[in-house]
Amino acid sequence: MFRTFRGGQSGGWRVTSLSSVTGEPLPFVPALSVNDSDAVSLPLVPSRNAWRLVGVPSSLRYTERTEKQQLVSVQAGLGRLEATSAALIPIRKSAAWWELTQEERRRIFEDKSHHIASSLRFLPAIARQLYHCRDLGEPFDFLTWFEFAPADASLFEELVGMLRQTEEWTYVEREVDVRVVKEVLSA
Repeated sequence: MFRTFRGGQSGGWRVTSLSSVTGEPLPFVPALSVNDSDAVSLPLVPSRNAWRLVGVPSSLRYTERTEKQQLVSVQAGLGRLEATSAALIPIRKSAAWWELTQEERRRIFEDKSHHIASSLRFLPAIARQLYHCRDLGEPFDFLTWFEFAPADASLFEELVGMLRQTEEWTYVEREVDVRVVKEVLSA
């Protein structure tokens, strides 16, 4: 199942900010649509004021069984009614990261950066899903999608601030931060 994030003129999420954290930005768009499908549809006409990013959920990597059990026991699912704020954070890591072995990346990811252990305290307030896209020929390696209630926005800022200070993030060569709010249609 592919998840497509399409930035453009319409969608179920209104873009409140779009900024480059490091590397090349994405063009600003007013809306974001998020769709799941069995196939990837190409844009009919390339556009300067729209973009499309595609990823697939995959098995957890760099995660040991006890960590996976901890995550599953506390994490919330996507699509909660109160989670009307979200962030799409596409990330591309450097060639140096991908030249490391799986074990070396695990050491940096958890043993040194404590990605899982330090993130647990932000769950279940912040729901998240990682989509892999490196092998799909996409411009990013990962698409990270977070959903949270507006009351938890400062908690989310704390989470991303903490992660961006880790050794793992020294391998990030492109990161864009797209913040959105759910469009609510009135009756």
